[in-house]
Order: sequence, then structure tokens, then C-alpha cells
Amino acid sequence: MTLTVPRAAAAVRRPGPAAAPHSGRTAAALRLLVLAAALLGVLLGGAAPASAHAALTGSSPAQGAVLQKAPAQVSLSFSEGVSMGDDSIRVLDPKGKRVDRGKLLDLCSGSTVKYGTGLPPGLPDGTYTVAWQAVSADSHPVSGAFTFSVGAPSKSAAVVPQQEAGGGLVGALYGIARYVAYAAFALLVGGACFVLACRPAAALSRPVQRLVVWSWAVLTGATIVLLLLRAPYTGSGDLADVVDLAALKAVLGTKAGGALISRVLLLAAAALFMAVLFGAYARAEEEGDAKRHKDLAFGLGVGGAVVAAGLAATWAMAEHASTGLQTAVAMPVDVVHLLAVAVWLGGLTTLLVSLYRGPVVERAAVHRFSRLAFGAVLVLVVTGVYQSWRQVGSWGALTDTAYGRLLLLKAGLVVVLVGIASVSRRWTGRLAEAAADTAGSVPEQQTAPEPAPVAAGTDTKAADTRTADTKTADTKTAAANAADTGTHPVDTSPERAAQLARQRAAVADARRKRVRDADPVRYGLRRSVLAETGVAVVLLAVTTVLTTTEPARTEESVRDSGQFAEAARPVSVNIPFDTLGPKGKGTARLDLDPARTGQANVLHLRISAPDGSARDVPEVRVSFTSKAKNLGPLRATLQHTGTGHWTARDVQLPAAGSWQLSLVVRTSDIDQVTETRNVKIS
Repeated sequence: MTLTVPRAAAAVRRPGPAAAPHSGRTAAALRLLVLAAALLGVLLGGAAPASAHAALTGSSPAQGAVLQKAPAQVSLSFSEGVSMGDDSIRVLDPKGKRVDRGKLLDLCSGSTVKYGTGLPPGLPDGTYTVAWQAVSADSHPVSGAFTFSVGAPSKSAAVVPQQEAGGGLVGALYGIARYVAYAAFALLVGGACFVLACRPAAALSRPVQRLVVWSWAVLTGATIVLLLLRAPYTGSGDLADVVDLAALKAVLGTKAGGALISRVLLLAAAALFMAVLFGAYARAEEEGDAKRHKDLAFGLGVGGAVVAAGLAATWAMAEHASTGLQTAVAMPVDVVHLLAVAVWLGGLTTLLVSLYRGPVVERAAVHRFSRLAFGAVLVLVVTGVYQSWRQVGSWGALTDTAYGRLLLLKAGLVVVLVGIASVSRRWTGRLAEAAADTAGSVPEQQTAPEPAPVAAGTDTKAADTRTADTKTADTKTAAANAADTGTHPVDTSPERAAQLARQRAAVADARRKRVRDADPVRYGLRRSVLAETGVAVVLLAVTTVLTTTEPARTEESVRDSGQFAEAARPVSVNIPFDTLGPKGKGTARLDLDPARTGQANVLHLRISAPDGSARDVPEVRVSFTSKAKNLGPLRATLQHTGTGHWTARDVQLPAAGSWQLSLVVRTSDIDQVTETRNVKIS
């Protein structure tokens, strides 16, 4: 099964123009890994905090509303299902004191997700703050705050958490653990699949064994960390709460907690799988027991597929696929998508380890992985297109939303990865051609022919080329000669024997690397696979960020609802006027609060004389016109509430944008003026 290497090539070729020196390869590998790490840092550093995937789409009272009397309750509407408790909605009065009844009201009906809390009667006038926190159906925390006023706005001493839910140190640690878990899952599943489906001899390779076992250990550790961080991640944000047993018990009852516990149990089954894979299966491969090898391969294939699918399902059951459109289809598709990622990227990493750290990889194994990776890419494309449609929904959302832009970046990285993979396939084809050219004419040999033994006492430079067996024989001969002639005896202690063993191992390893580097085809294959792995690291980072980014469908629905529009700012305008009659000069001050569409705005109009004193006039009129929307004029119904003071409490402006405010002031029966100003309504 091993690839034959021509004697001449093995004996004569040295690293040169056809095969770069070892230091050059190392520098290239380091540059690629540094570039991948830099891109990863840019992606994770530039990503927004883990925004939840349930979004607030409405509230009653609305944000910034000014009410004539206090409401009986406060209610919140969400874009998807959320988990909330009695403390999830808190209403604070202007002094910062909590005034809600402390009991969550479930107001959900059909597809409407709505929760609220009751308020006591007789609340005084002023500005009230509503702070809320919840966990969305896809396991991500969401929080926010807004204000409304009773009677008139006032100063507020209410203090709300400045840290977004899922942010801070706990959020950063949780995000790192998520990425590590994804990467370890890919290496575990992809490495095991590479051994079973592509190169059974890799079960005997110590580097491959270490890769798979360490991946299992890292995935187990990351899962436990996620489980411990879950309570502070979705709650207080305090890292000390990881040791809160009551909070941990509450987490175990949630969907995300159940998924993490299921993952731990499945990893126990995966440990048994690895024990058989690198135990009985490896021994059968080493001993050449074909029947036992075949039986074990079948059992490991079926059992491993079940365990791998179960592990992938622990992500699908608690993240994007578990909520939204077509969950019955989306969850199985997500499982298949994750498995395809693991087979491709995890298998790619295992191949890279085999090419750099293990013995010469058979060309048949490289061909088998090439076909397997091609099938995985096809599956990724099909499942990825479905997931993109489900989460994005429209072409415009690809560029107008953060999720869409990240998805385009991911698609671009996949294209780059496929392009590099095509280069690897060409190197694989050249590998087969080189083998075909040498087959039948050169016997199988992986190392250069050993030079003839050199007698003791020859030049040390020539002695350096002797084989380990010759060196050992010469050592014994020298010891015997020393005993006969009375010269100093050669050290034959166990320490010296161990030292010689290490030297022989180093010589053998150097010879293996020299032969390996003398093959330009394999050298090209290793470089292209290394480049694939570097891009795969960044691709996996983008995928992790996508799972913590609000889907484009949700972002667009929230944007359409206007809930997260730019914060409304009251409009204040001073308008000097002159009707050209007696006492015709003055100033009108107009205040519109909160200057927002879709709710009642309160308008205050005050007229003052040139000396600043309040004065009445026979008539004032105010109207609004939107030329861009072809709306208006919409007249405000003013009520005289005091000397020089008029109020309108139900000014409705149906569209955001620039509006023309028209003020008519009449100071006598015949003296009148009209002034206009542009105001912005959000």
C-alpha cells in the first residue's frame, strides 16, 4: 500500500529548488497560521456582542410615549418565543423604585409572543423606566430598556444595567468556548471518519491518535465550561455565579441545558468508540486480520455515525434550527450540515497531520479523502442554500443586515477553500501519475540504499553516513578491541544505550524527512493542504459568529416594526414673528414630544412678547405637511391652557422623515402671519 520512491531520487535529491528547505517550509507555515490568526482576531474582535435572535417588536406603552393617566400594565411583544420569569420585566418610577406587581403575565396568543406585568393604580406623574431580560428560543439572551411618561416627562433616577445580556467577560468566555467546541467536534468526527473511510493504517499513527483523543478531551471540557457559564451568561453576567448550584439546577431544566447534558453523555459513548478504534481495530489492522478488521469497521461505522449525528443534534436542537420557519426540516438539515463540515474540515486537518507527522501517506488514501471531501462540499452547498434562504429571506438582506454580510463572507471563504482544494486534487493526480511511472520498474523502497559499513577508525564525516546497525556493530567491536589492547573501555551502561537509541531515532526521523522532502509532488500537496487548513480556521470562526448574530429575517421584521428606530428626540423650535400690526412682534416656542411616528405626540405652543413675558393672541394654528409622502396638511387641535400657552395632546404623524411645520399667528382682526420650519420626525 505504500508509495514507491525511485532509488535515484531517494539517494540523490536534497532540498533545493524543487523542494524548499525545511526552514523555508516552517516559515511559510508560520506565516499562514499567523495570517489565519489575524483574520480570526479581526472577525471576532469586530463582531458585535452576542445579539439574541428574539427581538422586541413592540411594547405597550410604546417607547417614549406620554400618557394622560398611568396604564394598568406594561406588555412586550417579541419576534419569536422567549423564556421569561417573574423578575424578567421590571418597572421603575422616577426615583428608581420598582413599582410593578412582580408577577409575569403570559399574554401569548397563537403566533403572537407577548408578556407583561401589572401596575398598581394611582401612579404619580413622571417618567417610568421599563427594564427587561429574556432568553430566546434559540438559547441566546436578550435584554433592553425603554421609558414612558405619565402626565409629562420628568427627570429619572432609575438605574438600568449598562451591560448587554450575554456581554462582558462572561459573554467573551462563552463565545470562546463555543468556538473551541465547534472546532473540537470537527476534528473528532472528521479524524475518526478519515481513519475509517480513507486510511485505516492511520489508526496506528500516534499523531493521529493524539489528534482525535485530544479533540474529544477539548470538546468535553468546552461543553462542561459552557454548562457552568450558562447561568451567568443568560442572567446576572457575574462570573462568580458559575458555582451557584441553584442556578445550575435551573439551567439543567432549559432546552440549552438539556442539549449540553446530552452532549456530555454522547461524549462518554464516543470515548468507548475511540477505545475500540485505536485498540481492537488498530490491532486487527496491524496483524492483517481481514475478517475481524471488516467486522470492526462495520460496527464502528454504524455506531460512530449514530454518535456523531447525536452530537451534531445537540447544536441543532438549541440554536437557529430549533426556531423559526420549518423547524421539522431545518433541524435534520442542520445536523447534516454540521456533519459535512466535520468530515471535510476535520478530515483535512487529519490529512495534514498525516502528511507532516506520520509515515508516507498512500496515494490511495489521498484519493479516497479527495472523493469524500468532494461529496461533503456538495452536501454543504445544498444544505447551506436552504439555511441561507431560511435565515435571510430576501436578496436585499444579504447586504442590508449584519447576518447577510457575514453570510456573504462565509460563502466567499468557501469558494476560496474549494479553489485551494482543486489545487490539492491536481497534486493528487500528479501523485498518481508519478506512482504509475515508477510502478513495475523500481522495487518498493521508501529510503535511500544504505551505504556499505565503514571500518572503525575512519574519518568521522564518513562515519556519520553509516546506518544505526553498523554503528552498533562498530561500538561492540571497539569495546572488544579495547579489552584486548588494554585501552579505555567503551561505555556500555544503560544510560549510554538510551542515548544511542535516541540518536538512532533522530537519524531515522531525519532520513524519513529527507526522503519525504525530496518528492516535489508530495511537497506541493502538503503546502496546498496547509493552505486549506488555514482558510478552514477562519471559516469556522465566521460560522461561530453567525450563530451569535441576529438572523436577517428577524432584523428586517424589527426594522419594519419601528421598535428599534433611531431614538426619538423632542423637537423644540423658536419662531420669531411679526404681523406688521400693533403689537405684532413676538416669539413662538413650539415643543413636540417625543416627535415620533405611530403614537400620540404632545405639542406645547408658547407665545411671548419681545420683552419675554407671556401673551395671548386672538388665534394660532399649527399644521404639519410631508411633501415627500404627499401627506397633509395635518392640523393639530390646540387647547388654550394658560396665558400664552396652547397644548395639543394627540398629534399623530404617520410617517418618519422631514415634515414642514406651519404656524399661523393672528394678532388682530386683520394682522396675521404664517411662518414655516422643517422638523425631523423619527
